[in-house]
Amino acid sequence: QVQPVESGGGLVQAGGSLRLSCAASGRTFSRYSMSWFRQAPGKEREFVAGINWSGVINYADFVKGRFTISRDNAKTTVYLQMNSLKPEDTAVYYCAADPSLIITRTPPYWGQGTQVTVSS
Repeated sequence: QVQPVESGGGLVQAGGSLRLSCAASGRTFSRYSMSWFRQAPGKEREFVAGINWSGVINYADFVKGRFTISRDNAKTTVYLQMNSLKPEDTAVYYCAADPSLIITRTPPYWGQGTQVTVSS
């Protein structure tokens, strides 16, 4: 079992950048697909990006070209580099883990979330 813990959120101006980190405990991290989701106030949680253990990456259309997901198996950490941030990117960002090669929308293990606020 892997337990994700997010960090790196904060307040940034529109056009700025942030890098989120997700440290996941567990010796089998390298065999998990890792994903980022977000939930804005009054909205449903939505998929942002995912990376499986063989390096396949999926992005939501609204972040393509702006966000980059990566992982470091030696550090059991996954990252989300967010550039060209927009006010509509304001949300709580969650890291999630799935012991599957497939990047699913219903991973079983979730972190507590980190707040990202983008000011206009």
